[in-house]
Amino acid sequence: MTLAEAAAKADELAAAGDEKALATLRLQWDDDLEMSARDPDFRVRAQAYRAQFRFRQKTELLRRGLEDDSPACRGSALVALEALSRDHPGVVNQVRAKLHSLADSDGNQAVRRLAIVCLKNASPQPDTIRLLKGLSEDDEQDRELRDIARKVAELLRKKSGAAKT
Repeated sequence: MTLAEAAAKADELAAAGDEKALATLRLQWDDDLEMSARDPDFRVRAQAYRAQFRFRQKTELLRRGLEDDSPACRGSALVALEALSRDHPGVVNQVRAKLHSLADSDGNQAVRRLAIVCLKNASPQPDTIRLLKGLSEDDEQDRELRDIARKVAELLRKKSGAAKT
């Protein structure tokens, strides 16, 4: 089984709620995941970041992925972070400052959009909402980025209103 196949299997197990089998799979692939994340080839690193197996203990690995020189690796780490944060929003809150930086100024538009998508799972902090609102109103930004920023800002604004009532 390849790392990609193991990651797909992990997604199936997580969707089925089979935590025991998922834990076993994580244990089997732990060392390979770490080694792949350190590989000189960005494609191997990107696959490692994507294949997080919804493994909260690997958030440091994802954090490294967010700092990677390769946009493919940063994007893969963001995809994994977004999936993990659906059930554990605290992981997004731990890297909020980095997500703000990626959303605001990363050189790759896809990475910027993915960072914004990750922020939707965060707690509704005023600084995040302000950043997203500013991006959504900036005519110099890519239209897709503005649209995603507007949607996520609105979602967070609604969450903050619901939290107050």
